[in-house]
Amino acid sequence: MRMLLTYGGETAADAPVLRTGGVPLVPDGFEWPECAECEGAMQFLAHLPVGGGEEAAASEAVSVFFCQNDPGLCDDWDAVGGGNRAYLFTGGLAELAPAVVPAEGETLLGAVSLLLPRPEGEVGDGEKVLGQLGGDVVWLQGDETPDCPGCAEPMAFLASLEEGYDHETSANFGGGGLSYVFSCRACVKAAFLWQC
Repeated sequence: MRMLLTYGGETAADAPVLRTGGVPLVPDGFEWPECAECEGAMQFLAHLPVGGGEEAAASEAVSVFFCQNDPGLCDDWDAVGGGNRAYLFTGGLAELAPAVVPAEGETLLGAVSLLLPRPEGEVGDGEKVLGQLGGDVVWLQGDETPDCPGCAEPMAFLASLEEGYDHETSANFGGGGLSYVFSCRACVKAAFLWQC
């Protein structure tokens, strides 16, 4: 079922809710990802609790990162270019804790935005839509569904995210772009890419 993600105001940096910004909630032993191209620490983009079904609480979470280090030439838009990373965490959200944020690099967004999932018909005219959870992918360009690096099957669409509520504190998807998050639950893999 397709749900629109609307802006719900600011929330705590470590809130276990659908959000952009803040700090990732990760399992013990997690190492902050570095860009394969510039080797700098990546910027944390979103915490997406998923996998619980329509009536159940989320049982999994995806954490999304992408490179925003100067000079901005890394392939952060490509699902396999090494300039971004997405992680699917399973085994219970209660096992996740806030990550230790690296001291150097462009690691955090300027604000934390709560994302409220709402049926499309229930979104009011004045509400800011910041993405979509589930449903069919709405591509800005052509279909770029990534294949799972584990089983080589096409990955399942989880969510799309717009740049953000406030242009000064939001993600950079090329100026008006849209990002896409995918997963393969069987292989416990996730992927991220964006288009503009």
